[in-house]
Amino acid sequence: MENMGSQTNTSFQTKQVETIKNITIKGILGLLMDNIDRGEDKREVISLGIGDPTAHSCFHTTDAAKEAVVESLLLDKFNGYSPSSGLPIARKAIANYLSRDLPYDLSPEDVYVTSGCTQAIEIAVSILAKPNSNILLPRPGFPTYVLCAAFRNVEVRYYDLLPKNNWQVDLKAIEDLADQNTIAIVVINPGNPCGNVYSYDHLEKIAETAKKVKTLIIADEVYGHLAFGENPFISMGLFSSITPILTLGSLSKRWLIPGWRLGWFVINDPNCILKSPKIVERIKKYCDIGGGPATFLQAAVPKIIESTKEDFFRNTLKMLKKNSDICYEKIQDISCINCPYRSQGSMVLMVKLNLTLLKDISDDIDFCFKLAKEESVLLLPGTAVGLENWLRITFAVEPSFLEEGLSRLKSFCLRHSNTKIMN
Repeated sequence: MENMGSQTNTSFQTKQVETIKNITIKGILGLLMDNIDRGEDKREVISLGIGDPTAHSCFHTTDAAKEAVVESLLLDKFNGYSPSSGLPIARKAIANYLSRDLPYDLSPEDVYVTSGCTQAIEIAVSILAKPNSNILLPRPGFPTYVLCAAFRNVEVRYYDLLPKNNWQVDLKAIEDLADQNTIAIVVINPGNPCGNVYSYDHLEKIAETAKKVKTLIIADEVYGHLAFGENPFISMGLFSSITPILTLGSLSKRWLIPGWRLGWFVINDPNCILKSPKIVERIKKYCDIGGGPATFLQAAVPKIIESTKEDFFRNTLKMLKKNSDICYEKIQDISCINCPYRSQGSMVLMVKLNLTLLKDISDDIDFCFKLAKEESVLLLPGTAVGLENWLRITFAVEPSFLEEGLSRLKSFCLRHSNTKIMN
């Protein structure tokens, strides 16, 4: 009977791992929420698991954005359907905004307005998919790419990000993995889940490597300009003369409006390799299927971009930097968790578990489920982003909220410490 119980437990854990690997981040956090103790003495839930800072007053959007939406709605001109590729005024505004970071001007025709960056990911993978194709994804990375590839029967091949080298791309791995069926290399910068911000030189090397293996780059820049460390944000589109770049992004993170679902899919291709009528028509058809953001929201985009003051962006970066430092410093006091790299951008960082210093914790998934149950703190298990026995921490919360969450994390680790090894 004891052996049977052990087999059942092993089977459950295996199923749990497979579940974590095959659902979205929201789905995983939902499972963790379900595991929280709902007893009479329940404490406030502290979520450090998802990149949505809007629940916290220090991360509210600018008044200019809200006023632009209200004005657009009250005009009563944008209650109908928008063109599938997006309202012309929104496409033009996004093209102008992104062109600030480039040595050339994007055309509005290069821009497709999407329902957040998630739809942009879906479109990018879908239009490139073909029989026997594969896509190169970073490990760790963002799991939505894996799900979209699976739906389109595209094989996923992982290249590693190197934690000892500031999470830089393993360029040799890309050369070894790519073949004639590789449809794209996905590059996420600023990094999610690692908080890295790549230098000009490293981005150029990535572009040269893509050219060498004869493929294009999908540049996920949803955290564009959220860089507060040594390296400034540099758009991958800067290197589009080397290889074509499909840039994906949104207003979600920089403007702190993830629920508005204002994203884009942009072709950075001055050599016109991707701008054939056949590919453009394919993109438009996928836009027809999915639809885009609400028309009145699209109509507000020009004013949102034009009217937002630099002070708003500076204050956001100042708060993120402050919280990043709090997170890094507090983690140093937790012996079973190691942070190899202080976050330089986005809203997240990755930390590594030392399971030998913990008792009755089998892996990162077990750690996160027990942490949720005992401390009402939500962290994302590294398995969800492709790196077992690591954790992703999101720090875009009120500083006091963050400190309380990290204090509970420390208490949990002390309670589960392997005292024999510690002594």
